[in-house]
Amino acid sequence: MDSSTNSLDDVSADSSAEFPYRASMMEVRLQAQEDEITLLKSSLADALRRIRLHDQLLPLLKQQLIAVNPGAARVLDQVCCSDGCTSSRKLSSSSTVDGIRHTATSQLSDSTVTNANGHIGSLVSTKPRVETLNRSTQTELTLPGQDAGHDRVPLPRRAQSLQLEDALPPAESVLEGTRGKLHRVPGLEEEDDDDEQEDDEEAGGEQEKELSWTSSVEQPIQPTTIRGLQREDFQDGSCSQEEPGSASASVRASEQNLSSRSAPLSPIQEGEKKPLVRRNSEKLVNPERQRKRLDKKAASSANLLTRSPSLENRAKELIAGAGSPGSRRGTYSQGQSIKMFIRGRPITMYIPSNIQNYEDLKMETPSEKLELDWVYGYRGRDCRANLYFLPTGEAVYFLACVVVLYHINNRTQRHYRKHTDCVRCLTLHPDKVRVASGQTAGVDKDGKPLHPCVHIWDSTTLVTLQQIGLGTFQRGVGSVAFSVADCGAFLSVIDDSNEHMLSVWDCNKGTKHAEVKSTNEAVFAVEFNSSDSTNIITCGKSHVYFWTLSAGQFTKKQGIFGKYKKPKFIQCFVFSLTGDVLTGDSEGNILTWGKSAADVKTLGKGAKETFQIMRQTRAHEGSVFTLCTLQGGALLSGGGKDRKIIRWSADLAPERECEIPEKYGAVRTIADVDGEELLVGTTRNAILRGTFSDGFVAIVQGHVDEMWGLATHPSQNIFLTCGHDRQVCLWNTEEHKLDWSITLEDYGLCAGFCPNGSVVSVGLSTGRWVVLDLLTREVVCESTDGNEQLSVMRYSPDGSFLAVGSHDNFIYIYNVTESGRRYSRFGKCNGHSSFITHLDWSRDGKYIMSNSGDYEILYWDITAGCKLLRNRFESKDREWASYTCVLGFHVMGVWLEGSDGTDINALCRSHSERVVAVADDFCKVHLFQYPCPKPKAPSHRYEGHGSHVTNVCFTHSDSHLLSMGGKDTCILQWRVMGGGASDSRDRLASASSTSTSSPEPATS
Repeated sequence: MDSSTNSLDDVSADSSAEFPYRASMMEVRLQAQEDEITLLKSSLADALRRIRLHDQLLPLLKQQLIAVNPGAARVLDQVCCSDGCTSSRKLSSSSTVDGIRHTATSQLSDSTVTNANGHIGSLVSTKPRVETLNRSTQTELTLPGQDAGHDRVPLPRRAQSLQLEDALPPAESVLEGTRGKLHRVPGLEEEDDDDEQEDDEEAGGEQEKELSWTSSVEQPIQPTTIRGLQREDFQDGSCSQEEPGSASASVRASEQNLSSRSAPLSPIQEGEKKPLVRRNSEKLVNPERQRKRLDKKAASSANLLTRSPSLENRAKELIAGAGSPGSRRGTYSQGQSIKMFIRGRPITMYIPSNIQNYEDLKMETPSEKLELDWVYGYRGRDCRANLYFLPTGEAVYFLACVVVLYHINNRTQRHYRKHTDCVRCLTLHPDKVRVASGQTAGVDKDGKPLHPCVHIWDSTTLVTLQQIGLGTFQRGVGSVAFSVADCGAFLSVIDDSNEHMLSVWDCNKGTKHAEVKSTNEAVFAVEFNSSDSTNIITCGKSHVYFWTLSAGQFTKKQGIFGKYKKPKFIQCFVFSLTGDVLTGDSEGNILTWGKSAADVKTLGKGAKETFQIMRQTRAHEGSVFTLCTLQGGALLSGGGKDRKIIRWSADLAPERECEIPEKYGAVRTIADVDGEELLVGTTRNAILRGTFSDGFVAIVQGHVDEMWGLATHPSQNIFLTCGHDRQVCLWNTEEHKLDWSITLEDYGLCAGFCPNGSVVSVGLSTGRWVVLDLLTREVVCESTDGNEQLSVMRYSPDGSFLAVGSHDNFIYIYNVTESGRRYSRFGKCNGHSSFITHLDWSRDGKYIMSNSGDYEILYWDITAGCKLLRNRFESKDREWASYTCVLGFHVMGVWLEGSDGTDINALCRSHSERVVAVADDFCKVHLFQYPCPKPKAPSHRYEGHGSHVTNVCFTHSDSHLLSMGGKDTCILQWRVMGGGASDSRDRLASASSTSTSSPEPATS
């Protein structure tokens, strides 16, 4: 009672201590959002200043316009003059008359219309206008003043949308810097609205009558600019003064010139109503008032930078990037960031500077491919009768979705990989060549069930001969057996449905011969009678059934235990040379069954013969898990609790026995090699080879529980694994064997090698971590950080720091000295709001990138005291020594559409930075190109695991990839095939300059 009270006090104390931390985190997030808003306002201030600079370029543009197309300039002058007579922002009469006077007196013999206030209204041509022949480029100008009853006549839409660049020849383009487009920014509308309201009041209610036109530059042409350019027009030799009689010819020539160069104009068809786009100003405004307004906005926004000096550099960098030729303003925000969404949460990722055009990036499947090289482990913990020896010298067993053929002398492996989910059972045909293997059902990535089935395949060629029962079996296939008397013509199958259906199939045709409900209890084994294929026996929980098949119908007889104690489980059975049935049970006994006359007193009249126990032999302490008959009639039995293998004579007299080491577990199955040498499968997923006289050694070993920790050596072909079985194992990728393993007090979840390769750190489930010496296997250092499980152990590239990621949301940083044998706390990274999942060091060892369980990406400056970098934009071009974070711009494309954030458990970039391997939750290993920054990127997909893939890692030379399953306790070693020597950064730069459609993901 006291202990429980104390634990509750501890929990409440921890909760109360956590409130200030949560509050501080909210303040940090709020400050970050305020900084983002401040940055946008400061960027707008700089944009306004740039507009003022653009105004100074307008005279130059006007000169270019007059030089190449004087007629277009005159049309533009008429637009300005007509608007100036009726606009609410009225021009002074002196400047307007002065600007038009030369045209009225020296160049055109047109009448001049003057308003009452002295302004020049418009010019009226004395001759009809010559229409252009090309209707697609006609401007159909209507000169103002044709109707004396109106002050102005609206211009056609083509003249309204006239752009300065349209009059330039193709070789003379407008400078890139003059084509900025200013959009309204949320938060600043109020200021703009106030300025517009002042202008409306000065207009005297005439705002609705004025004419607007749109330009591709920000600032409208001012009347003073028009006046000066018109004067230059008359000084130009191409626009010399003519006699009054030639005025009509001048107009005609100007119109023809305009028609010939009017192709680039906006193709607005007659009668089409198209809204005008607001740029900086839609109206001809007073230049002095316009400058004052811009100065006011620039000054007020510039003050924001003074209040946030830390953002000044970022604002300059953003604006410089936005003005670059490759920028995509309007598509991306300043700084070019993109967002991906996981479970509705947006994740912002900044595009590196070396990518000029994100949309044109080309995603392809990598030239590298994977080939299964080796399978570490064996499934003996929960399967029976799954080890056989072939005449070719190969042992046949299965693990995950792979059936392994391991040559015990040559130490080579071949793999049958046609199964789509975990293999559950195995049997060998009487010809010692064909193999039948059954799998479980499972589900695909969309949750749809996959049907279980049995594959019959050739062990020599690995070719599938028959697929049996697809769509017939439920949940999975528990046991299979070939008939013996008729040379394997039939196959019996027990599925994992509630009724454990027993079915018999024709092996050659693949058709079902008969089917019957077996029992609702668990069934462990099925076999044909060795002398009669119409007799089948099944055993399991508290039962032994004897089946007779006749004319497609089954008849069942239950074994009678009689005076003997009924065991809880009948684990296995075999047929003796005399035809008797021998069973091994959970009580440690070997029972001999035979036919006998029916007991009329017990069963009543008409009872037929029954199967009863003829003899009981005490064999083992604990269960008898396996029985194996030898050629001379001898019998081998394997015990559970006592871990003994006993050889019995034909009359069940014990002859020899031996005990296997405790670390390998109990005996699960036995396979005879040559009468003397044996192969033994154990409950701790090991396969032993040996004899009674010489003992047994392990030739295959593996983990026995879920695995998560995986690390490869920085310079040698070895790797380390750890899991829930509390085992830490060091493996050799060249010799394909286990070098050593130790048992810890707690189970390990993560590991990392020191760069010097002499020690390795292992993170445990309790918050404790240990450092092991690879040679002595001793613990050279240990520490504890928090009381929750650790998820990441990562050394800096130079080995001077160790980062420990924990489920308490912190990253603990340690100084490392004495070649990885001494550790001292350096600091703690505090900022994540969920548990740490992955982290990586930068190449210079100064920064860390980390992911958390709530899909956060944070960056840390370690040398500055584990400081959180609030400006994530600054880290977009940083190079990383490794890349294991599942969230980041360079690996965004590995996420499938609709992913929930837990679909990818781990990823690893190759040391060559060419490919990235991904471990997903659907038993698949993917190989993507690196970088992979676009959604729906194609990949090579590889099957083999029967459970979620928990981790992947490349060896130091990128020659192999290691993948680790969860519940399937399987380690797959893949050989990396193909590939070139090009660098990923070169590939990224070239990909951004071309565009192509991404192919569909490839399946290998």
